Amino acid sequence: MKFPSLTKSHAGRVTLAAVPVGVVAALLLGGVAQGAVPVSFAVSGSQFQIGASQLEGTGFSQYAGVATDSEGGEHTVAIANIKSATLSDLCQSVITETPLGTVGVLIKAGGGGNPASASDLQIGMTGLKGDATFGNIRIGVDASTVNSEAKGSAGDFAQDSDTVSISNLQQMAWSTQASVFTLTGMSLELTDGSEACF
Repeated sequence: MKFPSLTKSHAGRVTLAAVPVGVVAALLLGGVAQGAVPVSFAVSGSQFQIGASQLEGTGFSQYAGVATDSEGGEHTVAIANIKSATLSDLCQSVITETPLGTVGVLIKAGGGGNPASASDLQIGMTGLKGDATFGNIRIGVDASTVNSEAKGSAGDFAQDSDTVSISNLQQMAWSTQASVFTLTGMSLELTDGSEACF
């Protein structure tokens, strides 16, 4: 199992180089998972991209978990929980193969200085890139004791922080869910799969 690769710069910033550890639904799914399993629904067989120019959040935790797809396949994921988050220039894209050919879905929101917002946000991801700053971070805590409502399994590696700020966010995910997700200025379009967030 691999965990987040973190490097600390002289300015005290922490850069997430990558978070290799997998859950697909769209950004509009509701309901926060309780406990170690990241989602209470069977995920699809496709990952999707999430991008944002800036994410600001409070109440952050991260640990490893497993999600099961509709065919019984298991995917290892890094589960990120954020109690309250805003996302500027939010983008989500997914590409699916259908009997009629390749179909893409592109969702955008939170532009023009009016960021999207989420409460009790939980993301099951396989990769994350961006420049991140954490406030009061704890690395190496037991996943069952993180400072978030959703927790991981006892004895597993985890990290948490009071605040998180990530610029130039690029994320590969299997799932996203929230108790409330407000997508200001949302637009959705079907594509031929050639357009993606990054």
